[in-house]
Amino acid sequence: MIKLVALFKRPDALEEFDAHYEQTHAPLMEKVPGLVRMEVTRNLKAFRGEPDYYLVAEMYFVDQETFDMAMASDENRAAGKDLMGFARDYVTMFYGEVSS
Repeated sequence: MIKLVALFKRPDALEEFDAHYEQTHAPLMEKVPGLVRMEVTRNLKAFRGEPDYYLVAEMYFVDQETFDMAMASDENRAAGKDLMGFARDYVTMFYGEVSS
């Protein structure tokens, strides 16, 4: 299984960010072919101090081939364009293989 992770720093306009993420971006991402599930974690807490991130989104794909096809899809291009429009300065992304 391949997991795509998006880490979001705390945005300046929190309510605006949340509304856009929930109403626009997440629905776009959910249309990406091959996406098995998407988990969003909010209200992050750190054991000491403030956490570096505000929101974590984890998206799962069955294998590398499915992930590669998903990343090349029109639906992912639309989600990526949206992401860069509202969160370019806040997001860090990476992916990797999930082991059991």
